[in-house]
Amino acid sequence: MVEQRPTILVVDDELRSLESLARILEEEFDVKTAQTVAQADAILQTEWVQVVLCDQRMPEITGVAYLKKLRDLYPDVIRMIISGYSDPEDIIHAVNEAGIYHYISKPWHPDSLLLTLSNATRLYALQRQNQALSVEVKMTPQRLDESMRRKREGLRQRFARNDGIVRSRGSCMDAVCQRLKKVSPYDVSVLLTGDSGTGKELAAKALHYSSLRWDKAFVVENCGALPDQLLESELFGYKKGAFTGAVEDRIGLFERADGGTLFLDEIGEISPAFQVKLLRVLQEGEIRPLGSSRTRKVDVRLIAATNRDLETEMLAGRFRPDLYYRLAAVTIYLPALKARPEDIPALAHALLEQAMESMGKQVRGFTEECMHCLQAYPWPGNVRELQNEIQHMLVMAEGDLLGADLLSARVLQGLPWQEQAQGEERWPLLGPLGGSLKERVELLEARIVRETLIRHRWNKSRAAKELGLSRVGLRSKLERYGLEQRSSQDAQAQA
Repeated sequence: MVEQRPTILVVDDELRSLESLARILEEEFDVKTAQTVAQADAILQTEWVQVVLCDQRMPEITGVAYLKKLRDLYPDVIRMIISGYSDPEDIIHAVNEAGIYHYISKPWHPDSLLLTLSNATRLYALQRQNQALSVEVKMTPQRLDESMRRKREGLRQRFARNDGIVRSRGSCMDAVCQRLKKVSPYDVSVLLTGDSGTGKELAAKALHYSSLRWDKAFVVENCGALPDQLLESELFGYKKGAFTGAVEDRIGLFERADGGTLFLDEIGEISPAFQVKLLRVLQEGEIRPLGSSRTRKVDVRLIAATNRDLETEMLAGRFRPDLYYRLAAVTIYLPALKARPEDIPALAHALLEQAMESMGKQVRGFTEECMHCLQAYPWPGNVRELQNEIQHMLVMAEGDLLGADLLSARVLQGLPWQEQAQGEERWPLLGPLGGSLKERVELLEARIVRETLIRHRWNKSRAAKELGLSRVGLRSKLERYGLEQRSSQDAQAQA
């Protein structure tokens, strides 16, 4: 059964712009187009549209005004505006007046636009799920409570068993996990530091589910994704009428996490003005929703994370010292993946299991050569980059083993993408700078031969043709560089 693609309605009076948007979007979505409001209304009456992308400047009506009308007629539809005019007041007006999900500025980038629309369709699906869940909650509250209790108990047992953090025996992550275990029972704030993609949210979950608050809510917010006004309303909530578009009371994340844990990711991205508001909450233990004159007490354990050096940010005057010391009662650093290559086999197999479960596709594992390449690469994107690479390999795989020929070029060469993109940094391909010119040239030649053979799954005829060598000449180089024995082993593994 073929899964139905999400439907996007693009409304723009300029035909060229309409055709350009449709051409970009039709690869991933079912795209409907309209040059007039009347055409758009007709499509909405007959089609199941998830997202409306509307140009701001049209002859009949502004995009904001039209989307405001759609908000009343089709409240579930995700509304987005696109315009070459990006005045901040216009953006705030659009978000508040018409409930705009996203404001896209011209000129737009195709990849960014596709990602934004993909997120919008996922939001639509989540809204539908939440509506169905709300009905179920009203019908079966006891069953839901029992289900949530079982899930939390399962998570608690999982994190109690192995911290939930995949690693090899003797890994440098053992010290990190011991520190997490030691801190978890105490109601102190924790600051998790380290590069993006090192698993800070997973560490925060380990802290929560090993704490005395394990049976209460664990709530997550990414502070770097929202401007101050939206972040304040998300965290503290608001009263009906607090601002244009506040049509009902909304409970903030601090209240939702009451009795449990609130995890604030990318805490280093918040503005100095918002730092003051957050500091007051941490000092007083109470919040005041927007538009309310009364404060509310909250009992929340706060865990924050950042990939910035907040001590340096303090010295530069960009981060308040008093807030830093409130957040960092205990600081735990998560090392980058390149600092723990011994964990890559365990992580790779765990991520492969997850990918196979989500994609419904099964393989037996990795070839020895593939695992060697995975361990040789520095992974600047850390675990998140490794996860993406494994998903890519699984999608492209045709056999029951993931071989090195499925790896991206940057991983195969052992170079992060930044080094590939910048000519002056290509020198790592040459290896160490010691030795004679002849030795360094031979090392480069051996790498080129090996990489070509891997891409051709050790098919010597194809590799020789690409390299401009005869089979005899290629065999000679394999013997010279000790690749002949390796080629036979890897050819058997690929078979």
